[in-house]
Amino acid sequence: MNGIKVSGIKAYQKIVKVLIAALNFVEPETLTGPGSVLKISDYLKKNNFKKPLIVTDEGIVRVGLLKGMLDNFKEQGIEYAVYDKIIPNPTIQVIEEAREMFIEKNCDCFIGFGGGSSMDSAKVASARVTNPRTSIMQMTGYFKIRKKIKHLIAVPTTSGTGSECTVAAVITNPETKAKYAVDSPKLIPSLAVMDPELSYGLPPHITSTTGMDALTHAVEAYISTIPTKLTDDYARRAVKIIFEDLETCFKDGKNTQARENMMWASYYGGAAFTRALVGNVHAIAHNFGGLYHVPHGLANAIVLPHVLEASIDKCDTRLAELAEAAGLKNEGKSTREMAEAFIQKIRDLNKTFEIPETVRELRKEDLTLLAERASKEAFYFYAPPKYFSAVEMEKVLEPMLA
Repeated sequence: MNGIKVSGIKAYQKIVKVLIAALNFVEPETLTGPGSVLKISDYLKKNNFKKPLIVTDEGIVRVGLLKGMLDNFKEQGIEYAVYDKIIPNPTIQVIEEAREMFIEKNCDCFIGFGGGSSMDSAKVASARVTNPRTSIMQMTGYFKIRKKIKHLIAVPTTSGTGSECTVAAVITNPETKAKYAVDSPKLIPSLAVMDPELSYGLPPHITSTTGMDALTHAVEAYISTIPTKLTDDYARRAVKIIFEDLETCFKDGKNTQARENMMWASYYGGAAFTRALVGNVHAIAHNFGGLYHVPHGLANAIVLPHVLEASIDKCDTRLAELAEAAGLKNEGKSTREMAEAFIQKIRDLNKTFEIPETVRELRKEDLTLLAERASKEAFYFYAPPKYFSAVEMEKVLEPMLA
């Protein structure tokens, strides 16, 4: 990149860092531990909420994950409505349908129940209820939501997105085949319910890819150019937990302590990147999702080591520090060697989880478009240690061709 553009980037990052530091990021209240989902009814009554809209997907309903909470609502005399049409990479249409149901059923709060798609959809649907004159596309980018959203309870059933504590939601516009981030402190849920029992039945491949999503959040926040002591602490905590407990969850899905630890890792990763931002990995992964519908966690897992290798000259010291957080011993290694060992450790985890190094759907003729979109997204919205021009980004993408 030319010097003028780089100088502009650095000035922009300084402004963003000051702005983020000035914002009041109120972390959600939390309910944690086995059975904590059954405490939501007490929370609703305490705060005088009469009828939540539960935003979820058909798979969650089909396997019965809602049953315990809904049975408890019935026992407590709490009315509710369920919108269960959320899809991976949720579209504007499904979010608008959730908003319409909220109004039609006279609901007074939202519960986002599921993975990141359900929680993100609940966030944006809630914002649309209180900001009816602002379209979803007008909300994309930073700080476009004027009025506080309806009360939102986030109930994650995976350990990856961190959406239960972040300012972010990601939506897909099927017309452009692109994904867009909506970022506003007003999107932070009021309550995060982290019940490890809800993740017992996750298939191993979902456990692994969502866990690698959490790792990507922590790593990109740590190597960001606008970190804080708080984000560094959260990121290191997340990395430590993930390298200690993710493989256990992959092999033994009903290990309660490991599942609960991973829920905290997801939370810490989310809390870190919501302040320090993400980077090139997400810029690429979002475009894989928008163009090919690659699940976000899987996309991040594949892209992460490729981007770190391409960026290592700008962040080897930070990666070396994460290597120690991951439990790798120094044993006289140089900073560069520790950074490389950390990247190899990520590749080893992917291999254990049978996550490929390439994207099956990626086509050579799409590389230029993907590179242009990813480079632009990173430049305007993120704070990676190294920016790539579209030409440079295309070279990062090439090894991911199957």
